[in-house]
Amino acid sequence: MKKLTLAVLLIILSPLVYAAESFVISDIRIEGIERLDAGTVYNYLPLKVGDTLDDEEVRLSTKKLFSTGFFRDVTLERDGTVLVVNVVERPSIAAITVNGNKELDDEGVKSGLEQAGLVQGRIFNRAEMEKVKQEIKETYLSLGRYSATVESTIEDLDDNRVAITIDINEGRVARIKKINIIGAQSVSIKSLKDEMRLKDARGFRLFSRKDQYSKQKLEADVESIRSYYLDRGYHEFKITSTNVEISPNKQNVFISISLEEGDLFTFGDTRVEGVGAVEGENLLKLVTIEQGKPFSRKRVSQSRAAIAERYADDGYAFVEIRPVFQKREGSSVVDTVFAVTTNQRVYVRRIDINGNLHTRDEVIRRELRQFEGAWFSASAVQRSRDRLQRLGFFESVNIETPPVPGTTDQVDMNVVIRERDTGSVQFSVGYSDADGAIVGGGYQQRNLLGTGKDLQVDINTSKSAQTASVSYTNPYHTLDGISRTIRFTSRRLDAKEANTAEYLLNTNAAGLIYRIPIAETNSFNLGISYEQIDLKSTDETPPEILASINQRAKGDNAVLTMGVSKDTRDDFFFPTRGATGSASLEATVPGSEFEYYKINLQGAIYVPLSQSLTIKAGLGFGQGEGYGDQKGLGLPFFKNYYAGGASSVRGFEGRSLGPRDTGDSPQPLGGDKRVLTNLELLFPPYGDGNDKRVGMFFDGGMVYGGSEELDLSKMRYSAGLVYNWFSPLGPFSISYAVPINEESSDNKEELQISFGSVFR
Repeated sequence: MKKLTLAVLLIILSPLVYAAESFVISDIRIEGIERLDAGTVYNYLPLKVGDTLDDEEVRLSTKKLFSTGFFRDVTLERDGTVLVVNVVERPSIAAITVNGNKELDDEGVKSGLEQAGLVQGRIFNRAEMEKVKQEIKETYLSLGRYSATVESTIEDLDDNRVAITIDINEGRVARIKKINIIGAQSVSIKSLKDEMRLKDARGFRLFSRKDQYSKQKLEADVESIRSYYLDRGYHEFKITSTNVEISPNKQNVFISISLEEGDLFTFGDTRVEGVGAVEGENLLKLVTIEQGKPFSRKRVSQSRAAIAERYADDGYAFVEIRPVFQKREGSSVVDTVFAVTTNQRVYVRRIDINGNLHTRDEVIRRELRQFEGAWFSASAVQRSRDRLQRLGFFESVNIETPPVPGTTDQVDMNVVIRERDTGSVQFSVGYSDADGAIVGGGYQQRNLLGTGKDLQVDINTSKSAQTASVSYTNPYHTLDGISRTIRFTSRRLDAKEANTAEYLLNTNAAGLIYRIPIAETNSFNLGISYEQIDLKSTDETPPEILASINQRAKGDNAVLTMGVSKDTRDDFFFPTRGATGSASLEATVPGSEFEYYKINLQGAIYVPLSQSLTIKAGLGFGQGEGYGDQKGLGLPFFKNYYAGGASSVRGFEGRSLGPRDTGDSPQPLGGDKRVLTNLELLFPPYGDGNDKRVGMFFDGGMVYGGSEELDLSKMRYSAGLVYNWFSPLGPFSISYAVPINEESSDNKEELQISFGSVFR
């Protein structure tokens, strides 16, 4: 028996006994490699010719080779003074197939496999395979799919390769059977559940996903409940526990949320400490907290953000504002202290511009109000973004200010833009609700050769007018930002085809317009133009117009225009905040053939209601009168105001509202006074696209003249829907409006389309 035991021990320990005899390595031989190069093994083997091999070196060398993950087995043997390294390679991955994943996209699964090293051509590691399977299953668990299973099949192929198949059974999302909220006393359970995205399973939610459990959604709902209480005075509110129980069949979920409301608190005194370079009294003006009002975390956050922004304007980009709440003993009053730590004042080291493939750097840089080497200012960065967006050259403008590595007082400013197609040489086909089909061609470029200059050469013809025009604008005619526009226009108008009283008008004009900036968003506009006018009557020209043409059919006018304008919008085509307004005077110089003046006032304000909802309110007023020989006769009829159509009161035919002639089939004459109003709710139709908007609108308008006074009861109103799209071929708009108080003599037009015109 003893001899047998000794023999077994000798067999088991023979490799160690063999290796226990240390020797100097004269050569190294690698055996068993198939795909790997021998050099790879030599690279990881910590032994070389001339080293002495003993038990410790055998252990360390074997461990080192195993740690590479390339081998299933490693043994070191001695052949005389030659070290023989025997290895058995792990198989390589020939192919990976994933089946059954619908909730998780292929790219997400592929990314997870790559991070684990499970990629075609790599060495297969079964431990990593099991780890990936578990991570996939945990992902499904977080999505509420507790019955999901993940199985793998490993198929051995020739040449020491394997094919991996991962079969996923996603199961179905566990439905929420019941949500219990425990501890709510002052607030109704219904109010709290209304704040939650997750809902109890009910019959009418058969096709809804609100009762499908998700860990992320539950966490968001818990935070919504917390915010609900903290914004309504419950300063000491706490969520004590959140429990999720799953039925044995893993199909139903029961959620319990326990909370402690605490007492109702009100705001007490508010002060700012550690103000540093900014006066504390000025900071308190930014605080929206009101003494005696219920405590509100939202108000605190708004005040904190306003104070931080004020410091950021003075270069303190990394200011820390920490609200500290001090409960008054024996009362339910909370005093608020905003503790300010200014940290280092920061300046902008460098401004980098990216994404401008067409627009020149200087065109972008001249709009920036944050400068290199200057103290950082949050408001200057925001103004820079707004000015770039108002150019209309870019679909999007993003500005980031990352800190400079290794410094505490420097940031870089990265301006990232995405350009918009601003023009082309093209044959165009457009459509206007007022003029019908418009066919033309020309060169239109709002960003000429990337210089920011505007050149338009157009020849257009429609049923009512034929127009040829050339317009050139240099927005920086001077270094101070004075803009100059040169314009030449020739126009032939058949008023009958424009749905107004019949006459013919030929006009040739040349003009010069200057825009002079007088503030960041304000400008003064001054222009002079010369025009030749040729009027003709037809057999159907009404007497109201015929008398004027017989008296004065031709003439030359020198027209002076001046006005002030303001524009604080954050985008040229699709603004979401800001306002635009203008007041202008157009008048002929005394001695002109047709002496008149027109005063125009118009404005619009955009107020964001949420991240995607914007409300727009607009108002416009125009009034004109003749002077000199025209005094008391109103405007020359061809300068009258009109209303109706896509650009004014939608739902009514273009230019159809207002006074009409006395003919058998009365046609619009226009008037020397006009009032327009507009209210719209705008939002992107889906996602966060920058090239589309849907709107619900309410329009109103009235044209009148002579001794007639403004009468709101005679205003025409309409309501409807509009879809605006900045298409590859230019702005496109389609609206459907229903007149609210039309009269029998009005011309209705519910569906209206325009193409090639800037959105109203």
